[in-house]
Amino acid sequence: MTGKGLSPGDPSSFSRPEDAVVTAINLYLDVNFENKVLTGKANLTVEKKKSEVTHVILDLKDLKILQVIDHGTGQELEYSIGERTSSLGSKFEIKLPSTKDTRFIISITYETNASASGLQWLPPEQTAGRKHPYLFSQCQAVHCRSMLPCQDTPSVKGSYETQITAPAELTVLMSAKRIGKPSLTPNGLKLHKFEQPVPIPVYLIAIVVGLLESRELGPRSHVWSEKEYVDKAAYEFTETEVMLKTAEDLCGEYLWGIYDLLVLPPSFPFGGMENPCLTFVTPTLLAGDKSLADVVAHEISHSWTGNLVTNRNFEHFWLNEGFTVFVERKIIGKMYGEKARQFHAIGGLKDLKDALSIKLYSNNPLTCLVPDLKGVDPDDAFSVVPYEKGHTFLYYLEELAGGPEVFDPFLKAYIKKYKHKSIDTDDFKAFLYEYFPNNSKLKAVDWKEWLFTPGMPPVIPNYDKSLEEVCTNLSRKWIKWDSTTESSCPFKIEDIKSMRSGQVREFIAQLLEEEPLSISKLKAMENVYKFNSVVNSEIRFRWLRLCIKGRWKEQVDGALQFVTEQGRMKFVRPIYRDLYAWEEVQDKAIAVFKTNRPKMMYVSAYTVAKDLHLES
Repeated sequence: MTGKGLSPGDPSSFSRPEDAVVTAINLYLDVNFENKVLTGKANLTVEKKKSEVTHVILDLKDLKILQVIDHGTGQELEYSIGERTSSLGSKFEIKLPSTKDTRFIISITYETNASASGLQWLPPEQTAGRKHPYLFSQCQAVHCRSMLPCQDTPSVKGSYETQITAPAELTVLMSAKRIGKPSLTPNGLKLHKFEQPVPIPVYLIAIVVGLLESRELGPRSHVWSEKEYVDKAAYEFTETEVMLKTAEDLCGEYLWGIYDLLVLPPSFPFGGMENPCLTFVTPTLLAGDKSLADVVAHEISHSWTGNLVTNRNFEHFWLNEGFTVFVERKIIGKMYGEKARQFHAIGGLKDLKDALSIKLYSNNPLTCLVPDLKGVDPDDAFSVVPYEKGHTFLYYLEELAGGPEVFDPFLKAYIKKYKHKSIDTDDFKAFLYEYFPNNSKLKAVDWKEWLFTPGMPPVIPNYDKSLEEVCTNLSRKWIKWDSTTESSCPFKIEDIKSMRSGQVREFIAQLLEEEPLSISKLKAMENVYKFNSVVNSEIRFRWLRLCIKGRWKEQVDGALQFVTEQGRMKFVRPIYRDLYAWEEVQDKAIAVFKTNRPKMMYVSAYTVAKDLHLES
């Protein structure tokens, strides 16, 4: 991939919004499960920013363009589609009508590709009900261009409206508010209408079509899923409204009207996706004890940090994710105490350290807080770095500023100033100094070190470790225990019964940082704690990694089952990397991946293939 023809303001887009910008999108689409395509048209409202501009430039990826016309006059417009790049698709250049107008509506009739990277088409056998197909989208970072022609850059925000026809027995949901009730069409399909009046970047346009049910969570929230999961999900996410109100106290009024959750099929590659009005979440959150609902706090926080205030391009992704982790943990602190907030921060740092220990990321420039993405696929740059390194930076700045008492009002003022806008790190830095003009500690911050140096953060905060101590004490005991000489195991299930699930997770995470445990110790641990039967996916994930690290071969099948029964990248990629590093089972892991790859979402399959050295 080269940077030829790409936008000067966004290395991941061909568009030139500084010349002509798309301000609104109207979609008219038919969902065709038989051919696995969306067909229809996109009406784009385009405004010229400069009088001499003659073309509008869009992004597209593997779309079949059938017609381009001026919506007002019906005049066909000339267009050209540039050479396809490996990951960013093609430059789509449309000649604007030759008039003195500065505003146009361009109507583009098109069809998506059956293998569109932003769409996942599931046959009935890959759903819980096994009777009907299922469609969902995942447009972040740059996959909206595979779903519709657009300016696929977060620097551009606009409203959107949609009319979608789909099989009558299925429900259609979008990252928008529904208009009226679905209506039957003459050919037996149902027509669904949606509107999103709040301007958003196109990566937040989302669609799902499936046999879905809902349950009410609160006055502005429902949870949706296949009926097999819906009651479990309703129980798991009962604290959604409390989280919303807590977030409003921190960030200001919630402007999106509704906040619904959708539990997707297992192939969804992320913990959650912050689509406005309809957060997508993975079924791996259904632990049965509400212990993994902090992901919902994260996605709720995105309603302000990411969706209202947005990174200008994905080099500044930490402004979306670092801020969101920061707000998420403040919500946790408000709900469960400051010690809980800091305990989560300690766990996040361990995840960051573990990710950076991989040879691939050792001194890798992509681990800078603000990486250079020229010539880089944003999917290749996706990691825990902007989340945890970004959070650590903000926690550090909060301490320098004088603590939450003064930093919380700054956070609310920052969101108020930049809502509905797309910004970069320089904008944030300027406002920080504008808000705290006389703080000498903040003025001494080494921005170059924090933003442009690979690896771990230059300063690690002194977090409260009181909730961590019980985990540390137990892990030390297991490390010191000599399982080869002592006749009986000194450990009991009571060791972990009094722990929160997050502490059990931390206990195993600490063992992962040490030398591998012997197989005899791992077998004793399983015999006492029964980790093989744990439902909590975060605990199960770390336990399987601990077993792989100790080369307990009987656990390999369980690990491979785990990475095929769900597609969450946070889990799938590390386990595949661990198995690849174990020469004895490497071929087996590759074979399982190749068999399962057609069932995986594009971004998961693409990144795992690189981890397994199947693609350059």
